[in-house]
Amino acid sequence: MKIIHCADIHLDARMTSNLDTVKAKERRLEILATFLRMIEWAEKEEVEAVMIVGDLFDTSNIYASTKNAIINAVTSHPNIIFYYLNGNHDVSNFIHTMEVIPDNLRLFSNQWTSYEQIGQDGSRVVFTGVELENTQGENIYDALVLNHEAYNIVMLHGQQNKYASKDKAEVIHLEALKNKGIDYLALGHVHEPSQGRLDNRAKWRYCGCLEGRGFDECGEHGFVLLECKNANEWEDTFIPFARRRLHTVTIDASGSQTSPEILTKINKGLKEEQIPSGDLVKVVLTGTVDVNCEKNIVYLVTQLKEQFYYIKIYDEMKLRVDYSDYVNDVSLKGEYVRLVMGETSLSEEEKAELVRAGIQALAGEALDE
Repeated sequence: MKIIHCADIHLDARMTSNLDTVKAKERRLEILATFLRMIEWAEKEEVEAVMIVGDLFDTSNIYASTKNAIINAVTSHPNIIFYYLNGNHDVSNFIHTMEVIPDNLRLFSNQWTSYEQIGQDGSRVVFTGVELENTQGENIYDALVLNHEAYNIVMLHGQQNKYASKDKAEVIHLEALKNKGIDYLALGHVHEPSQGRLDNRAKWRYCGCLEGRGFDECGEHGFVLLECKNANEWEDTFIPFARRRLHTVTIDASGSQTSPEILTKINKGLKEEQIPSGDLVKVVLTGTVDVNCEKNIVYLVTQLKEQFYYIKIYDEMKLRVDYSDYVNDVSLKGEYVRLVMGETSLSEEEKAELVRAGIQALAGEALDE
């Protein structure tokens, strides 16, 4: 028997934090396409169950086309049982708008609900889950009773923690789940894949999100495939599946004097990373440059944007000011630099930025964008 564990799809997320309107819409559709492609993959690989452990949607504003695509994905694959547990983003469940719940769709509530499924290979699996709420408290863990003879998968959406939380429903108390007869604790809510042991019998695992949406979600994304090898042996494997990856690349631009020099260092660093052209990239510029360094971030982005689906540049370079060069300078520039140097309310970084801006202005140059 094969089972998919996915979560945090976040369909119809706005995607406008980094992308313009056109690409934001394109990425929204790509994330939906990745989810639908996963279902087609499941059909091809003879997967018998798909667990969606929360946050299938990102917002209560669901496009009709998205809702219809999900319903069609479920109903057009009757050989796959879908187990759908609401997450904290699923505030307006699209299920409520359906006249008839598909026969192969299993839902959960704020009370423990269990479903038994017998695989084509004869393996017996019990899927148990609950949608966490603030009012449940620690009693929700006491209410979990499992048949220790079955292979038990428990589905929960929240941030795992060894200790209880008094006021956050999305925090899962791992200690309270020990020795309950769980074999696999399928978790959603954390977008980075991770795993660990719950007790001698059980392991917990976050599959992560299916597609990264921001630069806090770099690296591989996809889903977990559980597979029964024999009556007593199960194997879980992470399957990378995202259409695009996000990358953060740090470039030390120390010593650069001009934007072209910085660009050369960026290109060298990106080449070493071997990033596919269809991915999204954030470049973080670090190091120290002279206050007179000519650097134009808009110019750099313009030169690089054709190489990737999307690129942004963060300027975290520090400016170096040799104040001794201006101590005896009788020009207006020297007077300005000495004035800034004597301002005790400013940090060294703020002084350097003011000196840079002032020198540019006095030289008749346009300030950097």
